[in-house]
Amino acid sequence: QVQVVESGGGLVQPGGSLRLSCTASTMSLYAMAWYRQSQGKQRELVAAISRGGITNYLDSVKGRFTISRDNAKKTVYLQMNSLKPEDTAVYYCNGAQSAIWDWGQGTQVTVSS
Repeated sequence: QVQVVESGGGLVQPGGSLRLSCTASTMSLYAMAWYRQSQGKQRELVAAISRGGITNYLDSVKGRFTISRDNAKKTVYLQMNSLKPEDTAVYYCNGAQSAIWDWGQGTQVTVSS
């Protein structure tokens, strides 16, 4: 059964950086995206990348986050810089147009001093 596995989250101070990773065996076939969900809020798309590498971002993370992919490693990355407390959430990855796989457990990102 194909699964997505997210990793790389943690506790970081405001202004800090983290790099998230997501692996899925068939990800090279799809546009991919990172999503996040914070307490009491709906899941939102944070960043997406097409099969050809075209990216787009949620306005609030533009200039701070960078999505990339390495199809040979079957991995999608999210480099997060200049983190803010409002970035605190569980981060997930999945298909960009729709959920291709069952949602994984995600990886918790907490930005706090």
